[in-house]
Amino acid sequence: MYAVIFRATVGEQDQSYFDTAQAMREIAINEYGCLEFVAVTESDQEIAISYWQNQQDIHRWREDPRHQHAQQQGQASWYKDYRVEVVEITRSYQFPNEPK
Repeated sequence: MYAVIFRATVGEQDQSYFDTAQAMREIAINEYGCLEFVAVTESDQEIAISYWQNQQDIHRWREDPRHQHAQQQGQASWYKDYRVEVVEITRSYQFPNEPK
């Protein structure tokens, strides 16, 4: 399993941003196999983490024209800066433990 970690300093986030973010989340999950997508903003910092089965789905998502358009909008006004990291999850556990 893989995770894509998006960290950003936010800029102007209007209603268009929130509508686009929701649409992008739904497209990632419904069309590209994203397993989970969570995002949190505190002060001027945003972090979003999405979970994926494989790198091929991540690549297809990155190349989607609607996603690329949203990225351009983000660079133009929604974010002052951002960083994306793709990581492989080698171990995972939770509390409470899942029954076996």
